[in-house]
Amino acid sequence: MQPQDVAPRPAPGSPADRTVDVEQAEAALVEHYPRLVRLAYLVLPSGSGRCRRVLAAHSLVQRALPRGRASVPVIPAQSTARDGDPGYAYVRLQVVRTALEAGLPLRRRARPRRAQLPPLLPQVWGLSLFPRSGGAEELALDQRLSALPGPARAAYVLRGLEKLPDGDVREVLTGAGVGADEVAAALRGADTVTAPYALLDSPEFDPCALQARPTDLMRRRRHTRAALAAAAALAVCGALVALPGDGRGPDGAAAPVYARNPAAEAALDPGRLVRVSPAVWKTSARADFSAWPARGDLTRDSGLLRRALAVWARPGGTVQVSATPGTPTGGPSGPPQLLFAGDLGTARVVILHDGLRIARYAEPKGGAAGAALDFARADGATGAEAAAVVLDRTDGNVRYLTAPWVTRAAERDLSKPGAGLMELTLTDGITSPLASPAARSGACTTWNVLQLTDASGSYLVSDLGELVPARLTAGRPAAPKEATGAEALRTWAPFACSLGEVRGQGVRTVNAWGYARQSLPDASGSAHWVCTRAETWRGDGTRVLAQFHTPGGLFGAAVAKAGDVPACGPRDPHVLAGVLWKSRAGSWYLLAAGDKNTGSVRATGGVSGSAEGNLLAVRTRKGVRAELRGTLEDGRAIGGLR
Repeated sequence: MQPQDVAPRPAPGSPADRTVDVEQAEAALVEHYPRLVRLAYLVLPSGSGRCRRVLAAHSLVQRALPRGRASVPVIPAQSTARDGDPGYAYVRLQVVRTALEAGLPLRRRARPRRAQLPPLLPQVWGLSLFPRSGGAEELALDQRLSALPGPARAAYVLRGLEKLPDGDVREVLTGAGVGADEVAAALRGADTVTAPYALLDSPEFDPCALQARPTDLMRRRRHTRAALAAAAALAVCGALVALPGDGRGPDGAAAPVYARNPAAEAALDPGRLVRVSPAVWKTSARADFSAWPARGDLTRDSGLLRRALAVWARPGGTVQVSATPGTPTGGPSGPPQLLFAGDLGTARVVILHDGLRIARYAEPKGGAAGAALDFARADGATGAEAAAVVLDRTDGNVRYLTAPWVTRAAERDLSKPGAGLMELTLTDGITSPLASPAARSGACTTWNVLQLTDASGSYLVSDLGELVPARLTAGRPAAPKEATGAEALRTWAPFACSLGEVRGQGVRTVNAWGYARQSLPDASGSAHWVCTRAETWRGDGTRVLAQFHTPGGLFGAAVAKAGDVPACGPRDPHVLAGVLWKSRAGSWYLLAAGDKNTGSVRATGGVSGSAEGNLLAVRTRKGVRAELRGTLEDGRAIGGLR
């Protein structure tokens, strides 16, 4: 038997299955979204029509996450397989439950369940969507399944699509609220379907690969005319109601948007934008955004700049506005600094800085309709943190605008430390496109980052789906170093994909600290313990992951995580975490490790054991729970990360 880096999680229904939290369920949902939507589509009744059935399947899966449920303290078994992932098992159970509820008939004087109502999201207007048509066998199978009761249909699909044995099918149906007698009847009903299970993988039942056709065009034209007439009448009534009476508008003493306020006018005047000379950065004592010159071929396009400033101050209903957590989206208090204004091919982009935020305005070349406005915190950014801003993302690639002091840019695969660099061209500070991990969906196998070089040295930044990329460091929390050295790259490599855990969270820096090395009990080598800590621009929302990597494994596994804790950071540079590990011979062990300042480690609960020093290895059994406590060399007690 080959060594297993990650051992299976407990099966659905076991006590440890209650340890699923929102992040774990979301990760499973995103990774296996097409399979879950296919499962929902097959279990849903077909009487509602194919288009509504497609939308209902997507809606059920998207509503399958738990509602803010906290994770129960537990030392998880390692797992990389879908079948052993409690997050996937939880989401699958919710999908089956709601799909069965959607097939129940509405009853008078009874409040309908949410799944029985038409989906609010997603919505499609003016188009009818449906999967590609299959052959005669798929049609016959769909008709046969539609004739079965919902539980029997679910039993057949769980057998064929999920490859579950009958015992597991019983557990899923019971967990979905099906009675014991109905479960037995469902299994018997599923036995009556003689079609091969391979047909369930047909495009006929794939609600993620769709065809589009228009709806009833004449009826839609009549409805549009009626809606326009109603909107015109409503506008006239609104104007009459808003006529001044006692001199006070609906917003009280607030001035209307057209008031001639000097400060507001200055902030919206493109002629007053702050433009830094291209040579200022060479003599400036500050290496931050305030030293960036204005670049791009449209820096003198007053019409574009006026639109960007006006949308920043008063974004209309059609403007897509996004902001990283903790970033205000109000207008600037005074004239902001212009960093970039240029034509990027398909869009015109303006990037502005007001001392606190980076704002990016983008409009299609055909006009301002469909404009987008993005915000990110950047207060206090200096050096590597102020070295690049995302210019645009297209077709899975990203381009950056770099600081004027950057002399070299290159692309590096963080998961492969020996792969070397791929040079990128710099044209007026703009990099050539590189693959963006933030735009990728599905399983993570690589993680491309940007390596920049200036007079002070080289550093790594990673696109995490925001305007300002996150700086990557490595080493002890009290004195982290740039993650460009050979040792730092080896530390990051097995855990590069864990950066996906903090996408879109307003992350400023992420540090990886290899805090322990542990010899495995079966003498198969040494495991590495690494703690990654993501700091945010807003201060709160920090994320800490304790991760474990065994010899021969390509990637590590996160075995403990916590938010808004000082552990693994400069204020408290200590950490303690554990994992259940399965040896080559099939024996289970509790492995735990603290940093080098840990004097002793103790496990209680389902596992009892203690050891002097910062490492603990205790033989145990699969699925147990344990509580970890440690004592630092100075006598202070610490708990296991969770």
